[in-house]
Amino acid sequence: MAESPLVWWRRQGLRFRLTAAAAAVLALALALSASVLLSVLDRTLMQTVGDSTRAQAQAVRVAADAGTLTNPITTHDGTIVQVIDASGRITHVTYGTDRLVPLLSAAAREKVLATGEATLLDGRPYAISGFLLAVVLRADRGQTVVAARPIGEIQTSLATAGRVLLVGTPALIVLLAVASWLMIGRTLRPITLLRRGAAEITHTARSRRLPVPQSRDEVHSLATTLNDMLARLEEAEQRQRALVSDAAHELRSPLASIRLQLEVALGHPDGQDWRETAEGVLEDTLRLSRLAEDLLALARLDERGGVPARREPVDLDEVVRRTVDRYAGVRLSACEPVVVRGDALDLGRVLTNLLDNAVRHTTSKVEVALTADGLLTVSDDGPGIPEDDRERVFNRFTRLDSGRSRDEGGTGLGLAIVRETVRAHGGTVTLEDAGPGLRAVVRLPVAG
Repeated sequence: MAESPLVWWRRQGLRFRLTAAAAAVLALALALSASVLLSVLDRTLMQTVGDSTRAQAQAVRVAADAGTLTNPITTHDGTIVQVIDASGRITHVTYGTDRLVPLLSAAAREKVLATGEATLLDGRPYAISGFLLAVVLRADRGQTVVAARPIGEIQTSLATAGRVLLVGTPALIVLLAVASWLMIGRTLRPITLLRRGAAEITHTARSRRLPVPQSRDEVHSLATTLNDMLARLEEAEQRQRALVSDAAHELRSPLASIRLQLEVALGHPDGQDWRETAEGVLEDTLRLSRLAEDLLALARLDERGGVPARREPVDLDEVVRRTVDRYAGVRLSACEPVVVRGDALDLGRVLTNLLDNAVRHTTSKVEVALTADGLLTVSDDGPGIPEDDRERVFNRFTRLDSGRSRDEGGTGLGLAIVRETVRAHGGTVTLEDAGPGLRAVVRLPVAG
């Protein structure tokens, strides 16, 4: 089955469609312009001939009223003139004009006199080729002046102009189509280069970028935007690879420990304390479980693109009280009513991670405070973190060399989860010196 014209049109290239559309619009515009030009030219020439004929008839009428007409009547522009008396008899004519038959009948003359407009008549009955433009004026004593002039020259001029337009218009359309084809091709060349550059970017050439044209136009903006997207994708891929590598490294230690304990127990079953072995395997299994949960939490945050799972009103003070109650020795110094928008489970995980970190490294006390402006602080009196490292610890799988950051039982993902979650809720998290110890400061926007 043959495809429809619309389907065929859509299958054509952009360059062809733009050129064809430009040529079609030009053809329509030129056709309308040619039609208007010929119409205006015809009307102007006819108006000019009509005014000239009327002026000649007016001069003859003045002479007829004064009784000074010559016979034959003399004209200098080829105008044919007849003077008809009240009885319908032709009294004066120009040289070579019929003296017996009027150019217009009595009824036709009365009609032209009533309208005051020139009229066309066939000149062949009067041995004149083509049409005549006739003007009728009334003179004294019942006389009528009929003046006519051939319009063959006008028709010849219009025919010549029509032939010129008929030949010149298609030539102009073809010329513009060729120019449009070349100009559109040059305009689309940067897009072709972008396509070729994109085709050359593979998994082995991720750092390559698309060519950016020098012109500051839409194609330049497109190339810049695509390069920025490639940079973000490359950065995301590098982070993903680093996460996989770090996760594999973290998984290796507990798995190796479990394997070693089981191999030793199986190799020396008689002298093995199986309870001690089970406890060691359980400890490493719990460590694997925590790591899997943290990785899953980060994967969900990345999947949502920095947006909370839910956006609903959350009584943050209730979340803080429930979480603090699970920790012995943690003091809640202030807990003012605060309502924020987000996910209660995610916000609870933020506080849990901060408290786990503080409890793991405190010397004697951990203190939590929540104020009405959405400011949540978790303070401890442990060894603290050097100021230069306080930003770096939010990176995934980051452990410092200090005693605080050896993170016994930790995965190195807690603070990374905290920052990603707080950002998803439109807030910020920073670490400050508590003198002694460390203070984690979380700022969340209060629901309006």
